[in-house]
Amino acid sequence: MSDDNTEQEINATPSVVALQYDGEQAPKVAAKGHGVVAEQILALAEEHDIPLHEDPDLVTLLSKLDLGTEIPSNLYIAVAEILAFAYMISGKTPRSEE
Repeated sequence: MSDDNTEQEINATPSVVALQYDGEQAPKVAAKGHGVVAEQILALAEEHDIPLHEDPDLVTLLSKLDLGTEIPSNLYIAVAEILAFAYMISGKTPRSEE
């Protein structure tokens, strides 16, 4: 068995990081997981119409953070772009009630 096959199998298993943002403080890591846990997080997000964004490099960085940790300032721009997109497609603003 070659290392290439092992790497492909690892890359095929999803990793997910969910962020929580209250519109006032920096976003926090609300959930994260790999494999089956990642699939469960994705299913819950889809069930609740939570916008999804795919960025493997950002997931790699965010997955190193502990749950409840605010994102570091060096990731603000990347996360802000994703949050702006999520708000736009959901028709909401950070301070809207519903």
